[in-house]
Amino acid sequence: MANPNVEGFSLKRKSNLLIVLVLITTILGGCSASSSNNDNEESTVKEPVVTDNSAKEAPMLAKLVDEGKLPALAERLPASKDIMVEEVVEEIGQYGGDWNMPWTGVPDKWGIGQPTEEALFRFNKEGNKVEPNVAKSYEVNEDSTVFTIHLREGMKWSDGVPFTADDVLFYWEHMLTKETFGKKIYDAYYSVDPVTGDRALAEVKKVDDYTFTVTHKYPSVLFLERVAIDNKWFFAPAHFHKTILPEFVGDAKTLEITKQWGYEDPKVFLMETGYTDWLHYQIPTLRAWVPTNDPNGDQFVMERNPYYWKTDNEGKQLPYIDRIVATKIQDPSQKVLGTLAGDYNLVIFDSKDFTVLKENEKKGDFRIIPWTQPAWSSAGVQLNQTTEDPNLRKLFQDIKFREALSIGVDRNQVSEIVTSGMGEPIQASVPEGVMGYQEGWAQQWAEYDPERANQILDELGLNKRDKDNFRLNPDGSELTLTVIESTTDTAPFLELLKKYYEDMGLRTNLKVVDGGTHFDMKYANKIPMTTENISVVNVAFRPDTMVPLRVITPWFGHYGLYSQSGGKEGIKPEGDVAKILEYWEKVKASKTLDEINQYSNEIVKLHQKNQWVIGYAGPTPVLITASNKIHNIPTDLIWSDEYRSLGQGHPAQFFIKQ
Repeated sequence: MANPNVEGFSLKRKSNLLIVLVLITTILGGCSASSSNNDNEESTVKEPVVTDNSAKEAPMLAKLVDEGKLPALAERLPASKDIMVEEVVEEIGQYGGDWNMPWTGVPDKWGIGQPTEEALFRFNKEGNKVEPNVAKSYEVNEDSTVFTIHLREGMKWSDGVPFTADDVLFYWEHMLTKETFGKKIYDAYYSVDPVTGDRALAEVKKVDDYTFTVTHKYPSVLFLERVAIDNKWFFAPAHFHKTILPEFVGDAKTLEITKQWGYEDPKVFLMETGYTDWLHYQIPTLRAWVPTNDPNGDQFVMERNPYYWKTDNEGKQLPYIDRIVATKIQDPSQKVLGTLAGDYNLVIFDSKDFTVLKENEKKGDFRIIPWTQPAWSSAGVQLNQTTEDPNLRKLFQDIKFREALSIGVDRNQVSEIVTSGMGEPIQASVPEGVMGYQEGWAQQWAEYDPERANQILDELGLNKRDKDNFRLNPDGSELTLTVIESTTDTAPFLELLKKYYEDMGLRTNLKVVDGGTHFDMKYANKIPMTTENISVVNVAFRPDTMVPLRVITPWFGHYGLYSQSGGKEGIKPEGDVAKILEYWEKVKASKTLDEINQYSNEIVKLHQKNQWVIGYAGPTPVLITASNKIHNIPTDLIWSDEYRSLGQGHPAQFFIKQ
């Protein structure tokens, strides 16, 4: 039986997810030069009238202006025609207050990074196309090979230095293509010959101070969407990086600066400063809030950016909230306790905390706002198809073994105990309303049938038992399933899973390691099973977890290393895994959106056929727990990495009612 507190959510989730269905047929932002440019200018280039500076900016900034420590607001904003107007969700906000949140420190960098991110292009609220953000507008030629991108005249970095096309070209020429921050050139910048499959790197050229072009050799229909996901920061403060890059200051000077910053290895230093720039107060930014201190302390504080380039539609400079204060916690329970006590006023939770939060909603003076997810499941496992143990690898690659693991677990019990009834007792599958949905997939191997599960295991040659009644490999050796996790959050689910697996005679070990170790083990192919989920709004946008292009997701293990290394390392994909890669090449070489959707759907069908990821409970919502004093938080959005999680709600327009 579903939890009565969330019965309304299931219907709401389905209706919200239907919004994403338009991804199948809508040409996503920019395939038509005339229509895309008109839409972009209408939605982002409005002209707020800045009449009274003292009323149009935060008091803390107005004070600095009065003291002569900061230029007047009109001098800090872009040219009036190029100011970006951010629509508010409920009402024009008030200035002031702190957004208080818990975090676990630098490893939780994305918890602050995503909500404050300012991309060149971002997805609109409906998630069905991209729109300019840091960029002002764009045009695309008829065959989607030339993208002309316009920037905002007079826009400035947080230190007041002008932001221009030179910052884009610098990033492209001296950072991305030279891999100075540890990232290879993103696939977004390669186009593919539809006949030969050859890849060609795009050309990026400056037209003038506020215009640049990206030219592809072959059609690149989804270029802007891929940039909005893979390389949203298609720019960097050239005036800062020129002071630290070896190319400009020499190796010896870079090493000296590296040590001054507290690092030992220049490669690590350049990766940190070139990729996770929002953690470093020394680096100019375009974000609404800028860091003010070292993130390794007990608190990390970000303060409003005086040069932020967005206003509301009354011309009031954003953000409304003065500061983000992230307080370091040592134990996950502190997150819940701090929220109940009122120490934090805007916190993100998953469904396991729903009951305690709901029970304390009125007492704590907060509300729970559920955002849907395009996740395949909320409780499931991935089986590494390239795991090192040959006996396990043979089993994991056998579709009948995966079927036995699936039907040998009672999903109704998993749903009730692990998700409080919020996750339906279904198979890991693309949710209804999301690109790639397949009719009937959610019911595949979903019915609890322990008798059939044991019969399958016997038929696979696992019919011999040890003295403890656990199954042995066909060669008589011990058979142990090991699930390795990077958190204790999944403990209730894993204990339940262990019970059902061992009821089938499969000895199961559960192991928890720290996040860094888990990451290293993943890359070393040392994780046979884990509970990582797949959550994708469209495989064409973000193929990483569904297509073995690099080492990132345990189910395909070192198949990904083979692709990443160009066949020099790893294990060569075979069978349906190889077919996935073939279809992905066709996606990249497609000339139309219809072709992209066709081949993307074939990739999804191969996942349905093989069920490499087994789910025992359907997706649950992300719970945004907000003080009742915080306003302008949307209630009907989709939470996904592609949309930058809470960033999809445009936090610069959140405000605290005094």
